[in-house]
Amino acid sequence: MEELEKFVSFLKLLGYEDVRLGTEEANLGSSVDELKRLEEEVKKCCKCRLCKTRTNVVFGEGDPETNLMFVGEAPGEQEDLQGRPFVGRAGQLLTRFLNLYGISRDRVYITNVVKCRPPNNRNPAPDEIEACWPYLEKQIELIAPNVILCLGAFAARTILNLPEKAAISKIRGKEQKIRVGEREISVIPTFHPAYLLRNRKGEPEFQKDLEKALKLAGFLNG
Repeated sequence: MEELEKFVSFLKLLGYEDVRLGTEEANLGSSVDELKRLEEEVKKCCKCRLCKTRTNVVFGEGDPETNLMFVGEAPGEQEDLQGRPFVGRAGQLLTRFLNLYGISRDRVYITNVVKCRPPNNRNPAPDEIEACWPYLEKQIELIAPNVILCLGAFAARTILNLPEKAAISKIRGKEQKIRVGEREISVIPTFHPAYLLRNRKGEPEFQKDLEKALKLAGFLNG
């Protein structure tokens, strides 16, 4: 981006006064650079006890320009080993659901509330969630999606600021709004794919929620 700006300045010196960078392109370049800087910061994070047991920080991956963001709970064993979100059995199931609509996972953005694996896949503790929240909030701000699909209760409670015991079964599929910076974002809670591996009966509801999110984000005709 810096080289491009220098080139534009050079053209102006030659008399091409109308040459300028598009605002959207400049903003996108800035957001992508900030996202990379944030990732480097998170990789060095030692704000909670999880830094002592992790193999890799799992920051997130996907299209930084996407209108649809998936937020899960925390990395599992495979995610910790590979440093990538949702690559284990639950992640493979999520990918299959996306593929049903002809959508590859690189067209969305996928991350978790907590960026390091809790030992033995236990639930993340409140202080661990609190330590990681500023990173997730900044990710949402930089990616600026139109829609967030919360995968599981921990993601829904964190993003929607709900009580600790709020049940996902009570709120799933119900679109809600949050404001991050100056942007209003639609949030849809749904089941975590790991839950579906144990309870296949939840798949139709999950698919319905996914389809709703895809339509709101403009991936499918409404």
